[in-house]
Amino acid sequence: MKYLIVGLGNPGAEYAQTRHNIGFDVLDQFVNDHTGVFLADRLADLAQVKLKGKHVYCIKPSTFMNLSGKAVKYWMDKLRIPPDRLLVIVDEIAIPLSKLRLKPSGSSGGHNGLKSIEEMLGTTFYPRLRFGIGNDYPKGRQSDYVLGKWSAAEWPLVKVKMDKSVKVIESFVLQGITQTMNEINNKEFSL
Repeated sequence: MKYLIVGLGNPGAEYAQTRHNIGFDVLDQFVNDHTGVFLADRLADLAQVKLKGKHVYCIKPSTFMNLSGKAVKYWMDKLRIPPDRLLVIVDEIAIPLSKLRLKPSGSSGGHNGLKSIEEMLGTTFYPRLRFGIGNDYPKGRQSDYVLGKWSAAEWPLVKVKMDKSVKVIESFVLQGITQTMNEINNKEFSL
């Protein structure tokens, strides 16, 4: 059984540890926890890990957020992975910082990375883990907010949710999406 886990973000040092790059950060932690290593490959940095005999391919697209679908489609086709064994990790302003939400499908919600994936795959039926980043920004400043770095006050809770997101990936692969959704979707995270 093969799985493709995709962390969304933008390549480059200027985007490191920003809210928009939480997909990269979660995937880095997951791969590191399972002693994998990312290597530059076609359209993405790629890592492979094994979870109880299952092959888990992890990519961080190098195409920039708005073209994420190119990398996702390429690797799904190359590895012959169906949409139900794809998991995309993405930042979400419509969800508070205290929550994670796992869904088997859904709209892009205006997120350009998800929009690109939908366009390239021709479907909205693929699992995604939405990492709530909240929407504590002045009107018209959304871009500055999502491309901004976490505050010192936010970081401890972000770390808790990153740890939990790693567990969500493991559970998605080993137990399936339904059980994982039941465990995560109504949970409120706090320090």
